Amino acid sequence: MSQAVSEFERTDLGNIQIAPEVIEVIAGLATIEIEGVAGMSGGFAGGIAELLGRKNLSKGVKVEVGQREAAVDVSIIVEYGHRIPEVSSSIQANVKRSIEMMTGLHVVEVNVHVHDVHFKSQEKQEEIEAQSRVK
Repeated sequence: MSQAVSEFERTDLGNIQIAPEVIEVIAGLATIEIEGVAGMSGGFAGGIAELLGRKNLSKGVKVEVGQREAAVDVSIIVEYGHRIPEVSSSIQANVKRSIEMMTGLHVVEVNVHVHDVHFKSQEKQEEIEAQSRVK
């Protein structure tokens, strides 16, 4: 879904190009800043990278980038108890603001896909299971 930027901006000294991966990282960081986001949902490849010890900052983010505009899709996991429409709206505003401020691109849309709900009791149960395996 990512597309290479052919010519973003031409200056007297040359061209400025921003790779789609940069936009993905900005969008990912802007998303996880929002209260109520438990994590990103990135699928199989993102899971393997994290198992290998690499933090994938663009996990769960897809972008389409043109010369002046960008469209973003983020896939998230919401913490139980938070209002999904409010969390999603905050994500849209923060992602749009961050990308536009840092890159100068106009963000035409930010689509939020909620893939799961995270329960805090699940986390505690997983910690207990992990501790019992370590012994």
